[in-house]
Amino acid sequence: MGIRSDVNVLGRTLGQVLREQEGEAFFDLVERTRALVREVRAGGDDRELRALLSGLDAATAENLVRAFSWYFQLVNLAEEYERVRVLSGTQGVRPQSIEQALVDLRAQGVSAEEAEELLARLDLGLTFTAHPTEMRRRTIRHHLVEVTRDIPSLDEAGQERVAAHVEAMWSTPELRRLKPTVLDEVKGGLTYVASIAQALPNLQRDLARGFRHVYGRDTDARLPLSFSSWMGGDRDGNPFVTPEATREALSLHRERARELLLTSIRQAYSDLSQDGTASQGQEPYRQELQALHNAVRDGEGVELLPRLEALQARLHQDGQHRSADQLLTPLLAVARVFGQHLVSLDVREHSAQTGAAVARLLAEAGVEPDYQNLPEHAKQEILTRELRSRRPLWPAGEVLPEELEKAVGPIREVQAATRLVGPRAFGRYVISMSESVSDVLEPLLLAREVGFRVLPVPLFETLADLSRAPQVVWELLSLPEYRAVLGGDVQEIMLGYSDSNKDAGFLAANWALHEAQRRVSDVCRRAGVRWRFFHGRGTSIGRGGGPASRAILGQPAGTIDVGLRITEQGEALADKYSHPVLARRNLEQALYGLMLAAARPAQDPPAEWTGAMDRAAKASAAAYRALVDDPAFIPFFEDVTPIHEIARLNIASRPVRRPGAPSLSNLRAIPWVMSWTQNRANLPGWYGLSEGLRMIGPDLARTMYAEWPFFRTVLDNAQMSLAKSDFLIFTEYLRLTEDHDLAARLRGAYDETVDLVQAVVGAELLANEPRLRESIGLRNPYIDPIHRIQAELLRRARSSEGGLDEFERPLMVSLQGIAAGVRNTG
Repeated sequence: MGIRSDVNVLGRTLGQVLREQEGEAFFDLVERTRALVREVRAGGDDRELRALLSGLDAATAENLVRAFSWYFQLVNLAEEYERVRVLSGTQGVRPQSIEQALVDLRAQGVSAEEAEELLARLDLGLTFTAHPTEMRRRTIRHHLVEVTRDIPSLDEAGQERVAAHVEAMWSTPELRRLKPTVLDEVKGGLTYVASIAQALPNLQRDLARGFRHVYGRDTDARLPLSFSSWMGGDRDGNPFVTPEATREALSLHRERARELLLTSIRQAYSDLSQDGTASQGQEPYRQELQALHNAVRDGEGVELLPRLEALQARLHQDGQHRSADQLLTPLLAVARVFGQHLVSLDVREHSAQTGAAVARLLAEAGVEPDYQNLPEHAKQEILTRELRSRRPLWPAGEVLPEELEKAVGPIREVQAATRLVGPRAFGRYVISMSESVSDVLEPLLLAREVGFRVLPVPLFETLADLSRAPQVVWELLSLPEYRAVLGGDVQEIMLGYSDSNKDAGFLAANWALHEAQRRVSDVCRRAGVRWRFFHGRGTSIGRGGGPASRAILGQPAGTIDVGLRITEQGEALADKYSHPVLARRNLEQALYGLMLAAARPAQDPPAEWTGAMDRAAKASAAAYRALVDDPAFIPFFEDVTPIHEIARLNIASRPVRRPGAPSLSNLRAIPWVMSWTQNRANLPGWYGLSEGLRMIGPDLARTMYAEWPFFRTVLDNAQMSLAKSDFLIFTEYLRLTEDHDLAARLRGAYDETVDLVQAVVGAELLANEPRLRESIGLRNPYIDPIHRIQAELLRRARSSEGGLDEFERPLMVSLQGIAAGVRNTG
């Protein structure tokens, strides 16, 4: 069977359930709607379809949206299993695998020793975040996973089990009745650890086997892979991430790590049944595993990895090589990557909040009554003077005021966790909206009050902040007081894709990120500091999304020093890690990209290319700002997108805006991008690109696309965003506004951008990605009706007072349905 056969079987199953649960008339309505949508998509008249939808009552509209949502959720499943089927059947060296990376490295002249050194210094840090782009409830995901299990054998019994889950799903509410709590988000994110844990041993074996095949000898190299989380530690704009929430998250990490380790130890105990020599006693491997099991079970501090590696060495010494490589590897891989901490929890806070807390602390201690109004040099002088001193500012044993306790409490919680399970329980302290050196120093003062060392990570987000980043990092690394804290550790620098895109548009943001990496890398190199960039990527193109390996290979040469960190969030977690085969594939592709990109020596692009990009970025940003700064734009945006309706969704614990009066600047990037994916304009993923390409010129742009990985990545991501845009659908939303000038402006910009991109790449959009083109084609018949119903419901809701309350449920269901269909919401 293939994907189209699976889609047909799953579609018929849903049709059967609809007939049984809602009746023949409703099923006929679904089929009639689908037929009319196909006719319109093929160029037919839309009057009959429009009349049909305008006559629906709210309850029927909601059920119709649900029916089509389930159709393409099942299409998603069929597509997911097709990926598993293709990957499982691949023979030989898989493209974009660890072995392929080793093959490519050897072809470039990298020796076995140099490859081992490369792997030893690298780390790919994947960070789970709670950013609200996963719309499905965990209950719904459970049913979908169960359906996936039966797709390989859709015989009569299998179809009955699938039908049972589809029947249950149809009667299960898709919408959350309450906003998820912070702990709900933590539990949701940790759902995927089990699949990843199953993938790790295969990846470790891939590395060992690939090294043997390519270099002709064994290696002790380990997977350069680690996992972190922001769930329970991301305080930026989320009042619900309290110190208590952080404590609960860390406790859950320890509990899940213990469960995972105990399961792996028990499996190894069952497998390693060999008897020992007289000097070793009976079943010596089991004796050691039993001791480790009891220590982990009882929560004792145990040197897990050294003892497991000693056990591995004993197995090899005893001639039990296959047992060491096959039977102990699953436990070793889990212990190395997840340990007793599971994931390292970062704390993230907005610079304004850390600044306010430090100001209060300094005022209460009588050091400085008006810290926040001081110039930057004066702030640095106070902070460095205090950091030279070991004395705390708050008297020991005295209770902190609530404002200070909220700031210091999370640091105290991660300190307690590191005492229980080791230093990897805590990651880094990330400072959002970092603009100055003082922003990075302030958390050090808060941590000193607890007596705990934190390593701060400045997060540069806006276009102006990215431009200033090299100077801020240089000044920071020039301070002896800061270098004393950093010591020999790695300096992390986080780059924000979301706000820079919202600030300057697609092309200018990508170029600003590229240049920030080049210049900050030079600063760290000159300062003699090891560094790692932390990329705050979303799932959509407008927030830095796209295939991870492509993004990594598109990094500037010489900017990957000791690896990368990347955020993983929302529906990307489900798409990448819901199945062990998919988890293995996504991780090996990312590792492939990292290994090859890190091996490239530092080399500046030709001056002709960088000069062209400078001019293109300025032209692109000017065009983008001219659009969003137009006084008519915000009313237009609110007319043609469901931004107000998105604010009512219970999909995350944190608000859609940062504090302050509503504006585009304090609207979070996720709802900004999500609103444009709902109407299929995808504006953040392409607007302004045409002006940039015109500035470069077609001949030079073709050369840059052919020879420059960065530029190729930018245009390939733009292709994806443009291909997922659909002005046939967007036109339905344009009927909600009377601003025909801006509507025509967007249409013209889109058409021009498509023409210019195709001229540069020399082919139609996504010609080199046929699977993605097929995927979009498979979804259109199911997602088109939801868009049209959503537009109709928005028209009704906005035409009467209190209409949003009346149509809230069907609108919320439509938002969820479209989000599941486009698969990269924010």
